[in-house]
Amino acid sequence: MSAMRVDAKVVMLGKESVGKTSLVERYVHHRFLVGPYQNTIGAAFVAKPIQVGEKVITLGIWDTAGSERYEAMSRIYYRGARAAIVCYDLTDSSSFQRARFWVKELQNCEEHCKIYLCGTKNDLVEGDRSLRQIDYHDAQDFAEEIGAQHFETSSKTGNNVGEFHVAFFVAAEETGVDLGQKKDSYFYSCCHNN
Repeated sequence: MSAMRVDAKVVMLGKESVGKTSLVERYVHHRFLVGPYQNTIGAAFVAKPIQVGEKVITLGIWDTAGSERYEAMSRIYYRGARAAIVCYDLTDSSSFQRARFWVKELQNCEEHCKIYLCGTKNDLVEGDRSLRQIDYHDAQDFAEEIGAQHFETSSKTGNNVGEFHVAFFVAAEETGVDLGQKKDSYFYSCCHNN
């Protein structure tokens, strides 16, 4: 397998079943997979090229396992990340507490990593407001406290998923494609990951 140049490493973090994989599927492949749910084991990698002015930069997106038993392994994947999408499920208050944990981890280990706070499954709470367990303003206040952008998304409908593309574009343009990363680019292959 040949190596792939990645200009910006992005890591997806959050409790299991919050919808990280579905968010990646919607963002990268513009689809929502219906069918039996499978937990991510370790991490999955996908590349997403985005146009920034005259340049095309490649985002290397690491979709990490959310289960606490894989927590130590997740640290391997977010090391060197330029950006992190910390996800929580709008219908699960414990997932917001885990999101706080992941933010603290990032702040301790990757202080230059740009954080995006993402509430998932917005379609469920729009359909039935009684399902919402995390108040929008509480999440927004937390995002402001940590200097993060906050989104509420639906991978099923695609609502606000494109906002990540805009946020990545703006961050890349503002920083000359350096979203806080120390290296210019990474190379990934089947046998060697940086």
